[in-house]
Amino acid sequence: MAQVHLEDIKRRFNNVTAIEDITFEIPDGEFWVLVGPSGCGKSTILRTIAGLESATSGNLFIGDRLMNNVPARQRDIAMVFQNYALYPHMTVAQNIAFGLKMRKVDPKIIQERVVNVARSLSLEHLLDRKPKQLSGGQQQRVALGRAIAREPQVFLLDEPLSNLDAQLRDDTRAELKQLHQQLGITTIYVTHDQVEAMTLADKIVVLDRGRIQQIGDPQSIYARPANQMVATFLGNPPMNILPAIYKNDVFDISGQSLTVPSVVRERVQLRQGQSFDLGIRPEHITINSALSTQHSALLLVEVKVVEPLGRETLIRASLPGLMAVLNIQTGADVRPRPGDRLSLQLDLSQLFVFDPKTGERISPLE
Repeated sequence: MAQVHLEDIKRRFNNVTAIEDITFEIPDGEFWVLVGPSGCGKSTILRTIAGLESATSGNLFIGDRLMNNVPARQRDIAMVFQNYALYPHMTVAQNIAFGLKMRKVDPKIIQERVVNVARSLSLEHLLDRKPKQLSGGQQQRVALGRAIAREPQVFLLDEPLSNLDAQLRDDTRAELKQLHQQLGITTIYVTHDQVEAMTLADKIVVLDRGRIQQIGDPQSIYARPANQMVATFLGNPPMNILPAIYKNDVFDISGQSLTVPSVVRERVQLRQGQSFDLGIRPEHITINSALSTQHSALLLVEVKVVEPLGRETLIRASLPGLMAVLNIQTGADVRPRPGDRLSLQLDLSQLFVFDPKTGERISPLE
């Protein structure tokens, strides 16, 4: 096992910069997740660490060793792809053992590792089967087992669960977390699924357009996103963003007035006519019993879509004059109809203020 250190890594393809200024250090044994929308550069970073891509500039260290010119096969890294890449003519046991045989490991040690890995992944009863006789979830576990059996310094996972159905994804995600707790191998996991990122990671690296937007533990990033991109990407449903103008001592949102929280007044220089983007998460909005906007934290909206989700209801609503859809999470017993008008109360202590030009968070401050 080893720490992984990326130092000002850049990767260019002709005139296109895929990743730039990528710098972070993963301590030995931690589980880090690279997350972001398609094309943000997360897989390029993973492939650069693996040695499948060469950085245009910058340095990569695994442990104390500079890896810039070290071939992929000599980096002591195991990688699991979205495509399971199992050998169809081999049994489960042979697939798990393949990497060890290529390294000419003693047959007794190979047998011990295959048995131990199969036991940890609940594959003992499948060792004599071939990949075509397995389900998608079982094939994914075999691919994981083949990587684990090598006992690498670093474990790289490139969207390994994306081909699985929802239930299998949940089950395998839990197995992955348990395996990491048992093995303690430094792990870097790539996904576009923010639920996977939040549930698996010790630390999350949020990427967009080839640059790091924020690094931190899941709860810290969720509670204090650095900018609007991070705020809207992490969270399901995503944070609501409301364009507002500071006017006559209030935030004007499409003709409706919202009181400026005292913490914003204290820390932000407010100018008449200044534009802001206000952020509020769906769980911090409640439905007011009276159809009114007289309260300083109320907004009047029209219901567009109602989605019953079992233990809760998701309401999608619109404000007059705004294209933006407002997401509201309520109890399962709340069932308005499309076209109904609701008075919403916002928890102003949970209000975020963003600069509409840069997307950077203005308030709350750290």
